Amino acid sequence: MRLTYFKRYRMELQLNGFQITPPEPPAGYEFLAWQPSLLEAHVRAKFLSFRDEIDAQVFPCFTELAGCRRLMREIAGKDGFLADATWLAVYRGPDGRHYEPCGTIQGLRDRHGAGSVQNVGVTPRHRNRHLGTSLLFRALAGFQGAGLSRVRLEVTANNDGAVRLYRRLGFVTVKTVFKASEMAYS
Repeated sequence: MRLTYFKRYRMELQLNGFQITPPEPPAGYEFLAWQPSLLEAHVRAKFLSFRDEIDAQVFPCFTELAGCRRLMREIAGKDGFLADATWLAVYRGPDGRHYEPCGTIQGLRDRHGAGSVQNVGVTPRHRNRHLGTSLLFRALAGFQGAGLSRVRLEVTANNDGAVRLYRRLGFVTVKTVFKASEMAYS
């Protein structure tokens, strides 16, 4: 094993005056507000979204369903967990009966009274349909509804798509940090 450092950006968005109108979901998709009964669907969406991405190297828990389950239970059990900022995207398919979890986002109120976006993920098969944007807008509306005026997140610097999305929505980088992770020799 060797220690590798990943460059990450801490980004923030001021919600004061921010107009939040979540886009309508594409045909066949819907967004489900947090309910404890959706925990396993969030776990599956998280696992499929991150297992083959750079964030699985930064956070090895993403490489296993059990790790994603542990993480999801930990997030949902925190005192600052915000159900109104936690959403699941699902694909219903043309017949409307098929049910496939395909995106997830969780929100917390951090110890400084700001919103904290956790784990925005869209499964590879469902990317490029603005689901990440839609999930983020729904979470931002939840933060705003909770009376929060600032939202924070952290993103791996070379996750270009995520960085572009956050900047497009108005997030600004406030700090660059480095996350250490043990990597197996290959």
